[in-house]
Amino acid sequence: MSEKDKKHDVSLIAATDDLKPILAELNEEDSKAVYAIRDELAGNWKKKQIFRTETEMRISVLNDAKHPTPASKYWQSVREMSSMFDSLLGLSFDLRRHSLTERRLAQQMEKAMDDGDDMAVEELQISLDEASWARANMMQTATDRVRELSLWSKIKAELDDGSFNTEDVNDHQAVSYAHRLENRVRALTEHSEPSEVLNAAGPLQTLQRLSTEDGKKLKSFDDDRPKLTGGEVKKIKE
Repeated sequence: MSEKDKKHDVSLIAATDDLKPILAELNEEDSKAVYAIRDELAGNWKKKQIFRTETEMRISVLNDAKHPTPASKYWQSVREMSSMFDSLLGLSFDLRRHSLTERRLAQQMEKAMDDGDDMAVEELQISLDEASWARANMMQTATDRVRELSLWSKIKAELDDGSFNTEDVNDHQAVSYAHRLENRVRALTEHSEPSEVLNAAGPLQTLQRLSTEDGKKLKSFDDDRPKLTGGEVKKIKE
């Protein structure tokens, strides 16, 4: 099998199927306990959650309070998808470096065996086992990143109904932020901290002042300057 074929061999992903490296280091009782649940352990490793489920993406990430319009949900999806792809690309570099590490270890193993250096062979075998486990985890992570990328693509397609600009993120924000900030202000109570009030009411007040009559755009600061209230502005004490 070529190095390229090995990279895509699905058997590499089933790293937990081979428990010999673990069992060899446990006492007899613990070894039997682990061996008895070996299928469950392997199953858990293969089906464990790594990144977000579709439910979490729709309900938590794209919740109506933070992203109240289809446009805001779409553009958050763009951001999430881009971030996930950046991470996948970074992981591809890690995998390439890891392949070099594995090849170097294999060369060192051949030399150690030719030299009859049993201690070096044993040490290198540990490193090779560890490298195999690391590759399996990286491949599993890559697969789940691709899964989430596909879901973000699906969600973007659902949201793109032609009612908003999908080329300029700024185009929707005056409307979307108005709804989002109104949600934040409505969530305030008499027990809210002053900082919470400022962080919610301040941006909303600014948006309302700068919004055009239709609420879809913002005026420039030259067109509408803030009017100070409360008399003379005093320097805040340190």
